[in-house]
Amino acid sequence: MINKNFLKEKLEKSQPVIGTWSIIPSVETFDIIASTALDFIIIDSEHGPINFETAQKLIITCESRGVSPVMRLGSISEPEILKALDIGVHCVQIPNIKNADQVKEIIKLSKYPPLGERGFSPFTRSGGYSLDNAKTLTERANLNTMIAINIEGENAIKNIDEILAINELDIVFIGLFDLSKSLGIPGDVSNPKVMNLLEMLVNKINSAGKYAGTITTHEDEIDKYIKLGLKYIVHLVDCEMLRSSYKKIRETFDNCIKNG
Repeated sequence: MINKNFLKEKLEKSQPVIGTWSIIPSVETFDIIASTALDFIIIDSEHGPINFETAQKLIITCESRGVSPVMRLGSISEPEILKALDIGVHCVQIPNIKNADQVKEIIKLSKYPPLGERGFSPFTRSGGYSLDNAKTLTERANLNTMIAINIEGENAIKNIDEILAINELDIVFIGLFDLSKSLGIPGDVSNPKVMNLLEMLVNKINSAGKYAGTITTHEDEIDKYIKLGLKYIVHLVDCEMLRSSYKKIRETFDNCIKNG
């Protein structure tokens, strides 16, 4: 990618960043969210019905607002990683990582030689659609492209030191809901067992020079997680933000009618 990576620039200044998940395949919705000056928006093609043609339009929308587009893919897939990077995402985020070998495979597919084996074409959005960038694209893209992984279970925790030893890994997102499930308390993400594990992981991630991330579901968690040392904070999902806002209006309306 030859464009500026807003997310990378902020994180390298040790600034915490805030973003959200998006599963709604709508340019208009994306533009509205991006207009609030969030630092990044995650295009969720794991759980959302977003194809690559739509994703490219969402990426253009993000960049027009100075917001970094991140794309969560469904798996370690060469075609998916290549397409996501070619359409210009600032960061690929891969879920359910269990060991260092998987991270190495992601890097191999995401970086150009000598760091990896990513397929090369300058005639893409990330390459500026131009032969003029052919000689400089690989080096610039290797510097600009960020790699994020989700750790979500016992195997990842067991292998965390080996995972964190990999230089090209940037962001480690801790999936609290999946962690709670693996601990036998699904959905109880505020349980002390989950919080103690989160604190331990954040300390390890920060000590390794990586950026620790997780999800917040309530606004009062944001300050708590910043103080805990998290740098990559994802607040809720666009569909829930939209649904809950209108639900609140409905409840307010009904109470007004009820109370006369």
